[in-house]
Amino acid sequence: MNDIITIRGFVASDVKSSTTPGGTATASFRIGSTERRFDRANNVWIDGNTNWFTVQSYRHLAGHVGCSIKKGQRVIVLGKLKLRQWERDGRIYHVAEIDAESVGHDLMWGSANFTRMASNSAQPQAPAPAGSEQAAANPWPEGSGDNEPPLPEDDEEGSNGDPGGSLQVLPGGDNGDDALVDTATGELLDASA
Repeated sequence: MNDIITIRGFVASDVKSSTTPGGTATASFRIGSTERRFDRANNVWIDGNTNWFTVQSYRHLAGHVGCSIKKGQRVIVLGKLKLRQWERDGRIYHVAEIDAESVGHDLMWGSANFTRMASNSAQPQAPAPAGSEQAAANPWPEGSGDNEPPLPEDDEEGSNGDPGGSLQVLPGGDNGDDALVDTATGELLDASA
């Protein structure tokens, strides 16, 4: 089967990173995608069934997944769907796997910071002369980082007192449990912390 599929869901397990005997980096995690529908009779949103997938990534994508994706985060995965089955002790088991081509954070649920990684063959470049096309491509002043905008002066400390304002408490839903979220990484932290 060679079907391309796009899944929106939540990361349900820690990322497992490894290397094959041939030296290829791999990373995998479980993702749950829950169907939501609006119940007009009760005027509320209802969770439906949750479909579970194992997401497998290789090479550079595996390295980026390993350092970017955390359990509890909302992500979007695009890749090839593979359905497998096997038998053990007289029972037949089924698993749905996604051979990922792209993985990213779902910005519907939060914000993310993107850092472009240089290719292995790229050579360090000297600063571009002022007024050149390359200098025009980087609108940020020198010394402010590699193609990153400078931070606003009034955003050095968040409203809750932590440096950068990276922790935020999100009010609980139907169950009333508040969630502590690290806005710098998008990681869902334990509310008791």
